[in-house]
Amino acid sequence: MNDKAFFTKRLLQWNTHNNKRWMPWKGEKDPYKIWISEIILQQTRVIQGLEYYNRFILKFPNVHSLAKAKENDVFKVWEGLGYYSRCKNIITSSKFIANELQGNFPDKYEDLLQLRGVGVYTASAIASFAYNLPHAVVDGNVFRVLSRYFGNKIPVDSKEGKVIYNQLAGELLDTSNPALYNQAIMDFGAEVCKPAVPLCTICPLKTKCIAWLNDLQDVLPVKEKRIKKTHRYFYYLQIKYKNKVYVRKRIAKDIWQNLFEFFLIETSRQLSVSALLKTGALKKILPANFQIEKTSPYCKQQLTHQTITGQVITVSIKDKLVIPGYHIISEREMAGLAFPQFITACLKD
Repeated sequence: MNDKAFFTKRLLQWNTHNNKRWMPWKGEKDPYKIWISEIILQQTRVIQGLEYYNRFILKFPNVHSLAKAKENDVFKVWEGLGYYSRCKNIITSSKFIANELQGNFPDKYEDLLQLRGVGVYTASAIASFAYNLPHAVVDGNVFRVLSRYFGNKIPVDSKEGKVIYNQLAGELLDTSNPALYNQAIMDFGAEVCKPAVPLCTICPLKTKCIAWLNDLQDVLPVKEKRIKKTHRYFYYLQIKYKNKVYVRKRIAKDIWQNLFEFFLIETSRQLSVSALLKTGALKKILPANFQIEKTSPYCKQQLTHQTITGQVITVSIKDKLVIPGYHIISEREMAGLAFPQFITACLKD
């Protein structure tokens, strides 16, 4: 038996007898629910995504309910999950499916790729899980399993690596039951061939695994790109006037696009409240008789490429202001808007 046949056979045996991993979408055949689960799990851990998935499906059980929903209502359900371009993409795609496709979810791999925010991985997942089409799903777990088992040192995040690993995954795929196979290999990467401290001693593939035989578990898989991280300082002024607050929607192509925020001062370094209030931007808008009601503790949010540090300072004013780009709303209206997790965390402290 060659290495590829051995791999597929042993993997499916493990799935039948030892795979205990449970997720609410496993075995799901509804393409809409599979789509939502896969989009949520992009850049999100399963344990966190589970809560959001359940809440999202409860609020928007099908593509029609999602397409008809107000955009702010969808973002509110997504609030705190991060990577908000994902949310914007599913809103756009739901309207396309409901209006242009008469609510019929695409059932061909090539058509799935036409949906906003759906790439090779997500299209393969929907095609195989919903329609049992022979498309291999290659996520981080699969990259890791294949790299270690075959001893492949080509970087998984390189253009060449993506082509090679996707081709290899297709050759290993059990075309008679692609949905079962795809779920099995992803679960195997999550439960056995883990990123750190893999369970090699009980691995059913170890007798032919190059990483195990050559002690390369900590070396593979290889990545060529190093993420350049930046540190940004956000100071939010929650300006209150007669139980109303000033907010704006973030529309620039930056973090937290389409979410709401208070008056923002971004600085290159950490500032004290007194130093912040002396900045030209605040002197231009705040009247002389403003009052500081509350200052939150320093908050920090770690994003993939950035670290955001800062705080929310709540001030009250006696005369209504006109602040370009911001509008004034009631605190009740504010409760229905989606804010970045950074702001909500600061307000809780």
